[in-house]
Amino acid sequence: MNQQYNKFQEVSSRTIKIGVGLLFSIVAIGTFGYHTIEGWKILDSLYMTVITVSTVGFKEVGSTPLTQGGKIFTMGLIITSLGSLAYVGSNMARFVFDGELANYIKTYKVDKKIAKLKNHVIIVGYGRNGEQAAMELAEHGVPFVIVDKRDNVIARMRESTELLYIRGDATHEEILEQAQIQYARALIATTPNDADNVFVVLTARSMNPGLTIISRASELESQMKLKRAGATNVIMPERIGGQRMAKLVHQPDVVEFLEYIILQKTKDVSLEELACKKLAQRFVGKSIAELKVREISGANIIGLKISSARYVFNPDPQMVLSRNDQLFVLGNPKQISKLREWMETEA
Repeated sequence: MNQQYNKFQEVSSRTIKIGVGLLFSIVAIGTFGYHTIEGWKILDSLYMTVITVSTVGFKEVGSTPLTQGGKIFTMGLIITSLGSLAYVGSNMARFVFDGELANYIKTYKVDKKIAKLKNHVIIVGYGRNGEQAAMELAEHGVPFVIVDKRDNVIARMRESTELLYIRGDATHEEILEQAQIQYARALIATTPNDADNVFVVLTARSMNPGLTIISRASELESQMKLKRAGATNVIMPERIGGQRMAKLVHQPDVVEFLEYIILQKTKDVSLEELACKKLAQRFVGKSIAELKVREISGANIIGLKISSARYVFNPDPQMVLSRNDQLFVLGNPKQISKLREWMETEA
């Protein structure tokens, strides 16, 4: 369970234990005190203790009034019991009015949702890069869970009704297990500390060998370390930003055109990858030309990845397709959807 949930359980359990312990102690002390001071039987002493602590105001035991010692003991018992009840009550009220109870309920619901995740993405770190990755995944309807160890970040995420989050250190296996890493499709490590990213990648790769891992790197020498640790791809935001700024100097229209296609949220055009794993048998071993892509859907094939190894840009129409290939298609969502249906449907 989430650490916030565990913390709440620990604090509330401790408060309840202290409260119950105080109650039994007061009852035991009261019973023994009345038995010793007034000479009453144990049952009568217990009865007197209970009605005194509960302040119900019933008549004293026996026909003889309390002795001076008994009166002093009774006053002390009342004050002690009220103090104990005030302690327990104030702690429970704090849980309610300070938001602890609301946080516990939300965390419990979030943990339940995380436990059901399958084929999702784990985002480690919710800084600028992590937040941007989350927005992009949400835009495409990809389920994800965020792992961060900073209290202020968790408090910010808690304000959202949509985000799934875990407070903890992703270099620890139990945190990644809680994030359902065994069922995840990918992990994105976005922390600004390269050493942390290396540990996250190492831990994640050992727990899920088939996981796609994308990691951020700040230093050039960290790139190879992350690759050796098991990262599928390593991204250097500062390097990419510098290259983009330089490109904008001498090829501004090219940069803006590519950003419009790849990054901008538009319904006019998008660049999508279509896996050939579900390619209909009638197209296996056939050429790209025989797909009749433009004729059937209006989309365009602008690239091809052959058997997860080699990229081909603007592939020759006579190139033969297999189910291990990946197509890069340019078109609007309707055209791409129509092409996908055409490729996977047997005649």
